[in-house]
Amino acid sequence: MLNPCLYKAFCIVLFILPVNVTVVAGPLSGQRVQELTREQYIAHYKNIAIKQMHRYGIPASIILAQGCLESGNGNSRLAVEANNHFGIKCHEWEGGRIYHDDDTAGECFRKYPTPEDSFYDHSDFLRTRPRYAGLFELDPADYKGWAYGLKEAGYATNPMYAQLLIDLIEKNRLYLYDTYPLPETGEEPVVAGVRPEQLILSKDDDVFTISLERRIRITNGKKYILAAPGDTYRSLAAEYSLFRGEITRFNDVSRNAGLAVGEKVYLERKAGKGPERTATGTSREGETWHDVSQRFGIRLKSLHSMNAGIEGELIPGTVLRLR
Repeated sequence: MLNPCLYKAFCIVLFILPVNVTVVAGPLSGQRVQELTREQYIAHYKNIAIKQMHRYGIPASIILAQGCLESGNGNSRLAVEANNHFGIKCHEWEGGRIYHDDDTAGECFRKYPTPEDSFYDHSDFLRTRPRYAGLFELDPADYKGWAYGLKEAGYATNPMYAQLLIDLIEKNRLYLYDTYPLPETGEEPVVAGVRPEQLILSKDDDVFTISLERRIRITNGKKYILAAPGDTYRSLAAEYSLFRGEITRFNDVSRNAGLAVGEKVYLERKAGKGPERTATGTSREGETWHDVSQRFGIRLKSLHSMNAGIEGELIPGTVLRLR
C-alpha cells in the first residue's frame, strides 16, 4: 500500500504546483523560419536582375535596389504571402490579388505564383507605362538618373525614395552588376564580358575583384567603358594604346585625376553637341558641369559655350542647351 505521506506529496506536485511544458511546433504555413539578410537577397536574385537588364534595359542595380527596398529584403508580408517584391498595385491586373494597408487601408496588390514572376512583371510594368518612357532614354549605367526618374514619375510617394535607392546601390556596390553579361542558362548566349563567377566578394576586405573582358558602350556616338576596381587613367590608357594625356583630355579631367568605380571613361574625344532630337537636358541633384558633360557625351568646353549665361555651380533642375 502506498505510504499516505508520499501519496499526499505526489498530489501536491501534480495538481497544485505549476508545471512547465516545452512544446515544439513546426513553422506556420507561409512563415519563414529565418529572415533573409540583404546580402542573401542580393545573392539569390542578382542573376534574374541581370537577365532583366539585358532584356528590358533597366539597370540591374536599380532592379535589385528596388527589390530590397520594396520587399524588406524579401521579408515583407507582400513578398512572403504574394511573391510581390516591388509593391506593384493591382491597377488593371487580372491575376491573383492580396489586400494590404499602404497609402490607404486595404489597397489591392498583385499576387504572383513565384518571386521570379514578380521580377518579370516589374520590368514589363516599367516598360509599358508611358510615364516611365523617358527612363529608357537614359544611359543603361546611369543608376542615379533612374533613381531620380522613378521618383519623379511617381513610383513611390516617399520624398527620399531616389536617395534611398542610390545609397543602397552604393553601399552594396550593386552598380557592378550593371556591367555583367547575361547569366549562362543554356538557352541564351552569353555576351562577352564578366561572367558571374568571376565577381568575388572577399569576406576579409569586402573588396570586389573582377576579371574583365571589357564591354565598350556608346553615348552620343562616342565609345566609352565603365571603370572597374583598380582602374586608373594611366592603366586604361595603356590598355587601349593611348597616352595618359589623351584619355584625360577626352574625359575633361586633369592628368592626375582619380577614377571612381563605375565612372564613365571615354576612349575618344566627346562630341561638340548633344544627340539628335535632344536639344536640352536638365541637371540632376548633385550633378556638376562635368557630370552633365559625361552623361551626354559632350565636351565640357562646348557645354559651357552653349550655356554662357549660366555661371557657377549647377542648381538641380537647371535646363541646359545641348545643341
